[in-house]
Amino acid sequence: MKCIIIDDEPLAIEILSGYCEKLDFLDLVNTYTNPLDAITEIKKKKIDLIFCDIEMPQINGIDFMGTLDNRPLFIFTTAYSQYAVDGFELNAVDYLVKPIPYHRFIKSVSRVQDLISKKQKPIMEANVFSSTGDSTVEKKFIFVKAEYESIKIDLDQIEYVQGLKDYLKIHIANTNKTILTLMSFKEIMSKLPSNQFLRVHKSYVVNVNYIKTVQRNRIVINDMRIPIGESHKEAFFSILGL
Repeated sequence: MKCIIIDDEPLAIEILSGYCEKLDFLDLVNTYTNPLDAITEIKKKKIDLIFCDIEMPQINGIDFMGTLDNRPLFIFTTAYSQYAVDGFELNAVDYLVKPIPYHRFIKSVSRVQDLISKKQKPIMEANVFSSTGDSTVEKKFIFVKAEYESIKIDLDQIEYVQGLKDYLKIHIANTNKTILTLMSFKEIMSKLPSNQFLRVHKSYVVNVNYIKTVQRNRIVINDMRIPIGESHKEAFFSILGL
């Protein structure tokens, strides 16, 4: 999801930027201290989500939202709770009161993911036809490049993805097979459904359906013990409700 942050307080921008960087499915395009400077960016690029403060000297965040046609989804961030009703009347996704806890931030952006997923699903289904040609099915696979070919991989067969310098090693379930591809984690996370695949470490992405047990600092998938990185731990446990 492409997002921007609008807040007249640099410290608030720094905190939210740090939160965004921890989540692979968020692509922070830019930050602004003046909402009027963001208008061109919003019109020029496909922005999915705006984190917007309310009390700003140039223009009230709620008023700013009301000026936009075909506006992106909004999450308001503010120290003042009295604006919540006004925000929801404009169909804001959420309203976060500062200081914003990380687990509350995750819950909010997960709600945005669900909304975007439901909105995009008919488009995705229209591009993937069943073998009979008269109905549509949800996409259940990805293609990755390996050597001189593109390999089709069933999403449900991916146990976990392991980073090896510039390459990713994709481990396939119920086999000893692995697929080595020249790809970044950011690229592959954009292909994987976020409700099924989670980044748990700088070197690992796991399919939650294959997790046997979760320990304090690691995950067990079959006989493989995968570490949980400190920067991913809070998000991982929060998303799984642990």
